[in-house]
Amino acid sequence: MNAIELEIFRHLFASIAEEMGVALMRSAFSPNIKERRDFSCAIFDASGEMVAQAAHIPVHLGATPLSVRAAIEAVEMGPGDHVVLNDPYAGGTHLPDITVVSPVFDDAGEIRFYVTNRAHHADVGGITPGSLPLSHSIEEEGIRIAPTRWSEELAAQIASESRTPEERKGDLRAQIAANLRGIKRLRDQLALRGDELLLAAASLQDYSERFMRRIIGEFPDGEWRFEDCLDDDGHGHGPLTIRCRLAIDGEQATVDFTGTDGQTEGPVNVPRAVTLSAVLYVFRCLAPAELPSNGGYMRCVEVVTEPGSLVDAEYPAAVAVGNVETSQRITDTVIGAFAQALPERMPAASCGSMNNVMIGGTDTRNGRSESFAYYETIAGGSGAGEGYQGANAVHTHMTNTLNTPVEALEHAYPFRVVTYAVRRGSGGEGRYRGGDGVVRAYAFDSKATVTLMTERRDRAPWGLAGGEGGRAGRNLLRRGGEETRLANKCTVEVEPGDEIVIETPGGGAWGSAESPE
Repeated sequence: MNAIELEIFRHLFASIAEEMGVALMRSAFSPNIKERRDFSCAIFDASGEMVAQAAHIPVHLGATPLSVRAAIEAVEMGPGDHVVLNDPYAGGTHLPDITVVSPVFDDAGEIRFYVTNRAHHADVGGITPGSLPLSHSIEEEGIRIAPTRWSEELAAQIASESRTPEERKGDLRAQIAANLRGIKRLRDQLALRGDELLLAAASLQDYSERFMRRIIGEFPDGEWRFEDCLDDDGHGHGPLTIRCRLAIDGEQATVDFTGTDGQTEGPVNVPRAVTLSAVLYVFRCLAPAELPSNGGYMRCVEVVTEPGSLVDAEYPAAVAVGNVETSQRITDTVIGAFAQALPERMPAASCGSMNNVMIGGTDTRNGRSESFAYYETIAGGSGAGEGYQGANAVHTHMTNTLNTPVEALEHAYPFRVVTYAVRRGSGGEGRYRGGDGVVRAYAFDSKATVTLMTERRDRAPWGLAGGEGGRAGRNLLRRGGEETRLANKCTVEVEPGDEIVIETPGGGAWGSAESPE
């Protein structure tokens, strides 16, 4: 295929994935999916290789190929089937992220593609509302679903484990609807284009591989090392070190995490799928926008991990928070290694935390008595780079969600947002300043359970080229006129009149402040 044909098919496949996302967003029940858009959609070929993805959540999309392959291996799919899974040890990320994989058959009855989406469900059980608990093993984190054929019985089982069962049923059906939209669009294209569509899917992956090999070939050959730390695992173990060795040899790259600390008691461990996501995200950021995002460019990068380590955890390690926090530190570590190889292209460390907030309880407004579970990630500052300042109050790296609008939040849940502002001065000082973080405060009129899972509270985001680091974050409880510092990872029972305040980290600066711009 020539370049013009490839570009046409690239946008065709990507637009189908984007349309799936629109269908999911518009039909979902929970604010987390319909407002924050905490979901991802992609298309795979018959062998389970990614053909196209929508511009959704990086930590989802890099891990989804392993889930698709697990579904293909576990279930013999027929027309009308959908496979549901969330198992972190089968390509999942953490239990709230439920993946649906559906086959696309042609008129001859052959599977030609798979469509898939992954969405974060606000509660799938576990020991605290929101299913991101301060757990000791995955068994405390919620329902764990091996690849299973969709049925109403399965939906009922998942709902029965949740504190918000009707919302779970609605979101699951929205995921099925999104895949049905993708199936219809691909079947229409198969009927119109036949084998040309299959050729395009394969050609796009080969093109992406060639493109990425050229990019890597422009990097200097050599080896560079970097390490960074998580503050703690929530159970008194920390700091926890992630070690990275980056090697470039011609058109091939190796990212080796040998020497990283072993898996730990708390929920900050990650399965290998999450580590792959973080590494591939960094390589994708180094490529121009015109690189098609598919399985092809992943062929050029070897990722080495040690089973049983923090970045390749084994059952029954707790993983609830690793997907949202450790993934950010893996990203920082790979960026830090690249900053030695390509100092003019890499930014300083960004916020480094998704600043996770889970709130659960009983909604008694207007005579109701309904359980609720709220989940949100809060933005921070991005790191500065040579020639540009860091951005204020943005989601960075492995997350790509929106914020929940205050009006939607206060309509859906029995608490209020009383402060939502830029945390001025939290970005690092330097020639190019780091972006500022956010202050977000919640006020409660009734009892609730609040769980915070955050990072960069002890060790602030670092600067580059002489730039200062950003300010570390803080978690606070205001009660009875007094302010108490909360742990990085904690569960708190709040009372009427209490406020929870989250101050997120700022990004690191680039360059010395002696010559600011």
